[in-house]
Amino acid sequence: MTGRVRLVETATEAVADTADGATVLIGGFGSAGQPVELIEALIDSGAAGLTVVSNNAGNGDHGLAALIREGRVAKMICSFPRQTDSWCFDEKYRAGEIELELVPQGNLAERIRAAGAGIGAFFTPTGYGTPLAEGKETREIDGRGYVLEYPLAGDLALVSAHRSDGLGNLVYRKTARNFGPIMAAAATTTVVQVAEVVPVGALDPEHVVTPCVYVDRVVATS
Repeated sequence: MTGRVRLVETATEAVADTADGATVLIGGFGSAGQPVELIEALIDSGAAGLTVVSNNAGNGDHGLAALIREGRVAKMICSFPRQTDSWCFDEKYRAGEIELELVPQGNLAERIRAAGAGIGAFFTPTGYGTPLAEGKETREIDGRGYVLEYPLAGDLALVSAHRSDGLGNLVYRKTARNFGPIMAAAATTTVVQVAEVVPVGALDPEHVVTPCVYVDRVVATS
């Protein structure tokens, strides 16, 4: 895959071609591993009407919260939309300016992973017998109720990693890894911000979490 990954100079260049209405997978668990610089560049790009898939709906007034505040997000698909500092989402939701699809965290992770793995659908017990299962196919398997869930793919994934080599192989730092690996595999275009780009061969192959085959663009933001 040598030559497939494009090393870009700025975050602005990395997301400049994002289309209105795109589905964007945004990594992060709260602020841990959130690709803030890429999100800020996405705001500057002017893209609107976005469907955003993330673990939560933003914190404070920066990153994903700022994207929501600026009215660029038409729909949020997430597990934790309301936290003490998720006031940007709360304001938009109460005003009827943003749609919400609430997905249990395990289901969210598995739906994203399934998209990257080419799995057509899967049955899960999570959500069975609750309002989250309304309108979905259910089945009893070995005496237990299950709900059919479908993959969740993106047009674009924005991921924060610790280091990349010149080919786009990625390593992460501790809990900042979170959704990054599965989102990178589940999008048509994956854009990654890293602390540094190192020469090919500098990363221990045993430490590479996301191989370059899943990465399209890399930008060093610090």
